[in-house]
Amino acid sequence: MGNFIRRALATTSLSITITVGVIGPSQAAQCSGTIRVLAQPRDGLTLLENYTDEFKQLSGADFQIDYLNEGDRRAKSQADASTIGKYNVYYVDEANLALFASSQWIVPLMDFYPKEYDFDDFDPGRKVTATYDGKVYFAPILGGGDLMIYRKDLFQAAGLEPPKTLDELVEAVKKLHNPDAGVYGIALRGQRGSGANVWRWMPFFKGLGGEWFKDGKPAFDSQAAVDATSIYLDLFKYSAPGTQTGSWDEATGAFRSGQAALIIESAPLGGITLDKTQSQVADKVGFAAPPTPLTGGGFGHGFAIAAKANKDDASKACAGLFIAWSTSKENEQRRLDAGQSGELNRLSVINSDKFAATFGKELPAALQATASKTAVNFWQDPRWQELGNQWGIELEELITGSRTDIKASLDELKAFAENLPDK
Repeated sequence: MGNFIRRALATTSLSITITVGVIGPSQAAQCSGTIRVLAQPRDGLTLLENYTDEFKQLSGADFQIDYLNEGDRRAKSQADASTIGKYNVYYVDEANLALFASSQWIVPLMDFYPKEYDFDDFDPGRKVTATYDGKVYFAPILGGGDLMIYRKDLFQAAGLEPPKTLDELVEAVKKLHNPDAGVYGIALRGQRGSGANVWRWMPFFKGLGGEWFKDGKPAFDSQAAVDATSIYLDLFKYSAPGTQTGSWDEATGAFRSGQAALIIESAPLGGITLDKTQSQVADKVGFAAPPTPLTGGGFGHGFAIAAKANKDDASKACAGLFIAWSTSKENEQRRLDAGQSGELNRLSVINSDKFAATFGKELPAALQATASKTAVNFWQDPRWQELGNQWGIELEELITGSRTDIKASLDELKAFAENLPDK
């Protein structure tokens, strides 16, 4: 998902100080001191640091972003949010949103988001993943649903149209599979994990009508889950080498190197497949929404207002202003100008002439089409990762053949879920 810039900034005990409290849709919060932000490395956030003077002129405050890798960022933000609360803004993602929101470690964003920054301009799929229990909690930094990314040359040579249904997808994958020529029908994710093999399996599960829980009880041992798993395993017969225990990196790498006829992967990867410095098939790529009934796997990362460090509404308003400014149309345009295709979330930017000139017209059209299919496929509960990771272990074993009984595996997962501690 882009080239991560990994670095750590020295931390201090500075915190946000309010000189004038502000409530009101069109009045900028007036702040002083330093807004402290805990995040993980992203090119777009590094770009923000070139405009610290702009934010200070706007708000009166400085900002400091401390970077940690994803796992460490999650652990430190959870520890900070539940104890001392040094940070005014947290970088959160779809995997820990439920925990942070249900624990009241972050506050609903729209209570303190200035209206002039036009939150409605964000892609609808991004807004879905920023929402928990009916309320928006973060402004997107990156995210999206799924795209079907395919080789136009291979489809044309085979006389095939891009598949619009799951049956057509299976047929196309089988027909395009030609290992003797170094081309495999598809590239999937087999590596265990709630964000790896389970993430790519879930659109099949949800699309076929599967539910995680019903009336508070596990419901994922259904026929829909069996059918989804069976189709996913069958498609692995045509998946590129290395993907049986690989992650998104192996799947997208297989496509970009010319080994796979198609992939269904997260939308921000679309621009990477068109980048000639990263893709050997950049001039042969087509885009479409995932075939019906597959749902798009909605994911999102973004900035949220911390509850503990921002002790009053004026402090929250300053944090909200930073979030609005850092994810604004202007800053997204700067990311587009810098070629950071994976961190664009606003319709005004995605549908702009500059975006079309950079990536062509097919990608923005596919992004628009997939937005209506984007869904939160995972269980929105603090215990999701524990459950998802357990299924990831079992699913990897099914993929690699060390277990063979799908229904028995789902029954085992059901028993695991029934023993999860209360949240």
